[in-house]
Amino acid sequence: MGNSKFKLVLASASPRRKELIGHLKVPYEILALNVPEESNATDPVKFSAEIAALKGDAVFTQLRSKNDDSLFVVSADTIVCLNGKIYGKPKDRSEARQFLSELGGRTHSVFTAVSVKTFHQGKVDGFSFVEESKVTFNSIPDDLMERYLNTGDSLDKAGAYGIQGPSLTFISKVDGDYANVVGFPLSRFVLESEKFLKSKFKHEGSWLDLF
Repeated sequence: MGNSKFKLVLASASPRRKELIGHLKVPYEILALNVPEESNATDPVKFSAEIAALKGDAVFTQLRSKNDDSLFVVSADTIVCLNGKIYGKPKDRSEARQFLSELGGRTHSVFTAVSVKTFHQGKVDGFSFVEESKVTFNSIPDDLMERYLNTGDSLDKAGAYGIQGPSLTFISKVDGDYANVVGFPLSRFVLESEKFLKSKFKHEGSWLDLF
């Protein structure tokens, strides 16, 4: 690859994803565009994968219009699913209460799709994957529900909760990658990125040195 390095771009304004990808300790930039998060898919894997790709494609296209070379654009989308119903971000407090009432006392799935789109030496490439974790809620009493809703924590998160916040008062169990529930499956991203980059480039050192 010579002296040219990839520009790592996180296509997300999420402070949680920013914190997680920051653990890689490599230079990166953030560019998030307002993209309609719409998909006709009813399967949660396809749904989240399509939304993640839409987010990444928009950023990738803008950066390519500026003739940026050696791009490594990372986008992600997290959804909650219970019995075939997909839960995105609630539109208001009332819908957040409805979501949490339906999830209370049950085990649901959290899917995070990650899409990576690359550009190097005139070639577009990339990879994607979807990680699933299981989260179990205790039943949520009314007083605890109202206290949680009062924090405002539910309004910008899929399924109306964020695992790293006050929702821990009613989360009883997590099966799978905790970071996936936060919004970015970092350990899986490391494995997939290393596999992808090592298959494309002859590089003696760490794959992280390519950034």
